[in-house]
Amino acid sequence: MTFRLLQFTALASTLDRFAMPPMLLVISRDLDVPVSGVARAAGAYFLAYGLMQPVWGLVSARVGVVRSLRLAMLLAALATAGTALATDATSLAALRLLAGAGFSAAVPAALFYAGATAAPGRRHRDITGLMAGVALGTAGATAGAGALAAVVGWRSAFVFTGTTAVVACVALRRLPELPAPRAAADGLFAPLRAVLRSPAARILLALATVEGALLMGALTFLPAAVGANGSGAAVAGGVTAAYGVAVLVCAPAVGRLQHRVPAAALIAGGAGLAAIGCALAAVTATPVAAAIACLLLGAAWASMHSTFQTWATEVVPDAGLASVSLFACALFTGSALGAVVGGPPVEAGRFGLVFGVAAALLVPLGVLGATARARWRSPHLI
Repeated sequence: MTFRLLQFTALASTLDRFAMPPMLLVISRDLDVPVSGVARAAGAYFLAYGLMQPVWGLVSARVGVVRSLRLAMLLAALATAGTALATDATSLAALRLLAGAGFSAAVPAALFYAGATAAPGRRHRDITGLMAGVALGTAGATAGAGALAAVVGWRSAFVFTGTTAVVACVALRRLPELPAPRAAADGLFAPLRAVLRSPAARILLALATVEGALLMGALTFLPAAVGANGSGAAVAGGVTAAYGVAVLVCAPAVGRLQHRVPAAALIAGGAGLAAIGCALAAVTATPVAAAIACLLLGAAWASMHSTFQTWATEVVPDAGLASVSLFACALFTGSALGAVVGGPPVEAGRFGLVFGVAAALLVPLGVLGATARARWRSPHLI
């Protein structure tokens, strides 16, 4: 029951996080604002999602992981319901920022809870198992949001995700509270300082920032690229749902492989798959090509990102919650940067440039990530 509650909470957060990309063009037309303006609203969401991670970590250390998570989901529900009433780009960005701030607590708290309650030998498997909820949310959001936008209107998608957040908030009452983190007794900011003093943790945070900008940035703009080729929102969302399907299929496989395949190899392989997917999207954004690119990005997420996530729970053992929170902060701050930087070329229709740059940069990310993970706990890690 505990694991299912964690999965559902992760699903609720992911539903909202991935609802907006397939609706960028629809929202732009309905509000009569440039696509770049809607992309900035998505960037505001990701920025709040990232920057609030350490804040929720500090709150959790004081009031408890489950209590802070329920508070965050209530905030997310209210802000998401408000999004359905947005009338211009400014109100849309402000409400998405608040929604991102609330939903940001969900996945890191679920990861920390799973890591804290799992046997050491099962930690990677349990964390990749949590990704099933993320994958279902991703597939459901990308396919469902596009269909809702086409049939009912884009506002209905946010009514649905807000309702899901309310259900999660109520259901979490049944989740047992964790003991207060030991590091909290040393001061409110002691866990954050412990993480930032670790050379390995600092390298991991840098890698997560780049991963967020490239991997999540590419996924944000893929539906718009498909839509720009003449396909409707329903088709764009359905194509992007292939990403969630790939994560759902590949995450359990990665969980089984983690005892036989070195973590460095999982990172390098994932980065390679993502680079191929982005390179394909740079050449053509037909629905078939975009679906293949999404499959590759989903497999990369299951392989590379889950390995980075597991590393985040282990890199500073006495400050696990702070480590996971800062990791998520770096990831979604990178996502926000990717959305903001990619907005202008996307507005000009230069999708090939955006995906081509992502493909090129994913190669050194894979090399550096694999090297850093292989050298972890080595005196030569700098």
